[in-house]
This record gives sequence, structure tokens and C-alpha cells, in this order.
Amino acid sequence: MTITAAADGSALGNPGPAGWAWYIDDNNWAAGGWKHATNNQGELKAVLELFRATAHVDDDLLVLCDSQYVINSVTKWMRGWKAKGWRKADGKAVMNLELLQEIDEALVGRRYRFEWVKGHANHPLNEAADSRARAVSEAYQRGSAIPTGPGFVAGGPAPAVPKAAPAKAAPAKAAPATSAAPRASVDLGLFDLEVDRPHSVQVALSTEELARLTRRASTRGVSPEELLRDLI
Repeated sequence: MTITAAADGSALGNPGPAGWAWYIDDNNWAAGGWKHATNNQGELKAVLELFRATAHVDDDLLVLCDSQYVINSVTKWMRGWKAKGWRKADGKAVMNLELLQEIDEALVGRRYRFEWVKGHANHPLNEAADSRARAVSEAYQRGSAIPTGPGFVAGGPAPAVPKAAPAKAAPAKAAPATSAAPRASVDLGLFDLEVDRPHSVQVALSTEELARLTRRASTRGVSPEELLRDLI
């Protein structure tokens, strides 16, 4: 089967209060946004969240999009940018890098196709996605509740992401009797750690953040703990 969905973004003032939305039908759609972002960021985020929401079903995905920037970024330019270390042909850094890297990860193993549709031309799916993205941007502007939608309910619940086991700190070595006393903890910054013994750091992650961490680690063939350690 093929899932056909529209993805769209909205930003009041561009940049300004912004929203994103993907839409399949009235029972399957999702939206979100930020207090301050650009329209292109909304367009990219809509595509990213559509791929994430449907990642657990083995269906082709047809993405209807009115943004040539998004379509060209994903289908034409991204491979070259990635090969150049996420730099454009002129050597300048790629805009919206984190969103593009997350989309690149979300595409792995997926069967998909993008189709351009003209915006604000009464295309029913595009209009539905556009109106929901704009509703989010307007909600951020007013400071009211954000209409997030039911998500992708047609595919059933997504498999639970296994929780990463907390890292175990190795037992501390006993200090020699003649060693100087360690610095008081009040003198230590967050990452200004003593180097004579291992330390453990606990980080609280949302379900989405943990899923993203697990995907990135799996792509690189390492554990989530090893991926985090590589950032130091």
C-alpha cells in the first residue's frame, strides 16, 4: 500500500510564531511548532515528523509538498551536501542542518516519493495540512493551546522504544593516605570533573529524544552510551 500525505509549514512574519503539520485524513494527522522559527523550518519539520510517525509500517510513502526547497533538499541536494561534510558547493554551511540530518536518518530503509503541489490552490490534502500548520502558529502567537492532532492511528501504536540502561560508574579508587584532599564540590563546574576516577552523568530525555538518540547510535553501529561518550 501507499500512504499519501501532505506536509506543510507556516511562520507568521517568517521568522515568527511557526507551525508544522502533516495530514493524511481527518483521523490521521499531527501538528506542532515553535514560538519563533522560519517557514522552511516548519516545512522540513513536517516532513521529518511524517516519516517518524509512519516508520513502523511497511508501506510506501507519497509526500505532497508545496515547497520546492524541501523537495530539492531531500531528493537532489542532500546527498551532495552530506558528501561535502554538510557544506554547499560554495563551501558555506547548509542552513537548517539539524533538521536535514534528522531527515537523512529517517529516510534510511524507507520507500518514498515526493510530489510538488501548488500551494493555496484548493488541493484538499495540502489545504488541510496548511490550515493545521497555520493554526499552530496562530496559537503560539496568541499563547493558547496547541492543536497537535491524533497522530498516525491507522498504523496502530508504534513499537515501544527500549529504554537505555543507565551507565554504571566504576568503583572509585581509594585515595592514598598522603594524597591531597579533593576539591570541594562547590568548586566543580558541570564538566570540570576530576580526572583520577570515572564519573557518571544522568540526563533526562523525552521519548522523542531517546528515540532519536537510539536511531543515531544504530546508524553508526554503536550503543547510545558510546555515542554520547564520543561527544566529549
